[in-house]
Amino acid sequence: MAEQARQQKVHITTFGCQMNEYDSSRLASLLASHGFVPAEDAESADLVLLNTCSVRERAEHKVYSYLGALRELKQRRPGLLIGVGGCVAQQEGKRLLDSVPYLDLVFGTQALERVPELIEEARAGRRVVCTPGEPMPVGLAGAHEADHPQLRPGLKAMVTVMTGCDNFCSYCVVPYVRGRERSRPASEVAREVAQLTAAGAREVTLLGQNVNSYRDPERGLDFAGLLEMLCREPELWRLRFTTSHPKDLSPALVEAMAGLDKVMEQLHLPAQSGSDRVLAAMKRGYTRRQYLERVADLRRRAPGVCLGGDIIVGFPGETEDDFAQSLSLLEEVGYDFLFSFMYSDRPFTKASKLPDKHLEAEKSRRLQRLQELQRGISLARHRALVGSVAEVLVEGPAKRGQGLMSGRERGGRVVNFEGKAELKGTLARVRVKEGLVNSLKGRLVGPAGGVEP
Repeated sequence: MAEQARQQKVHITTFGCQMNEYDSSRLASLLASHGFVPAEDAESADLVLLNTCSVRERAEHKVYSYLGALRELKQRRPGLLIGVGGCVAQQEGKRLLDSVPYLDLVFGTQALERVPELIEEARAGRRVVCTPGEPMPVGLAGAHEADHPQLRPGLKAMVTVMTGCDNFCSYCVVPYVRGRERSRPASEVAREVAQLTAAGAREVTLLGQNVNSYRDPERGLDFAGLLEMLCREPELWRLRFTTSHPKDLSPALVEAMAGLDKVMEQLHLPAQSGSDRVLAAMKRGYTRRQYLERVADLRRRAPGVCLGGDIIVGFPGETEDDFAQSLSLLEEVGYDFLFSFMYSDRPFTKASKLPDKHLEAEKSRRLQRLQELQRGISLARHRALVGSVAEVLVEGPAKRGQGLMSGRERGGRVVNFEGKAELKGTLARVRVKEGLVNSLKGRLVGPAGGVEP
């Protein structure tokens, strides 16, 4: 296939979470080994792949909208191959081929390594599906995962340490499209991190639907142990991870965050609701009090932690009092950042069968109130940092220019400051001068480790 596809161009569009971004980078590397080169856009590509997300209804709608936009391009260029992978592909399978007649291939979340063979099938004129429950295409029965490190990772990179989820929260489709929990061997993770740092990466984010349930299948090492092992990589400066489930936030992981200098003081700890009644209906496995106890323990051991969360509004049967308890949770926790969503039914989930669904207008009203409250909390917490000195990994020019450089401090907050382009890729010390809702502004003090003026 490599000879045939050497000059072929592929354009990959990614929807959804960091896990999908990571999968897309692996897919690009895999296809590069089969002769594909990146295309800037779908118009110039020979192969267009969509790596999709179905966790939120809106994300799924974006996928179908994008596919609709490709119809005219396919009519003009019948030789163009179009494929859909990821969670929507896993969820819909053959139904996706049936509903989109100009689609050539569909591959699930566990079929990345099979994509080159699927392309060959599609080139031969056979529309093909590779997801659980569908017959295995001829010649693919022996396919297995291979080691395809990311191409040109840059200053920051992501590494998946585990996939799937065993929690089966009542609203969540992840266990159905990503499968049950599977942890990668620690030795394999360490090898990938070493490859990335050798290629220039200095910050690595470890990914998993529930990273703190990680368990090394070879040695039984837990997630805290994995962090400790990875911190021994000499060229690694910073280590982050996402996402953590509150019920599995162990004392060992808290100690690792407090005691390992390379592990950044940032934690995404989704609560989803502040109401015990709603948490029970969501099947989250903890109460409001237990969640707050974990937050208090974390801040006691790692007082500078930057804490983020998730809240869903409008869950079936959520009353005004339930919603008020979510608002009060934001104030009691004092999140630095928050991801908030309106509830939407997802396929296969128990919540989709619950009565007492809210109208879109009511969910929208609650979301607006929640986000307005969080903006005030974020602004206050950022203003409280004025005068402090932050260690910033300089990533490059600020998005809005104005002669500013930009990077992230240890808690993951964006910091913009005046500085020269040569600072990119270095650790700098920046004194915070202004706190905004989504970022900080500061003045360059000097290189990390220098004497504070």
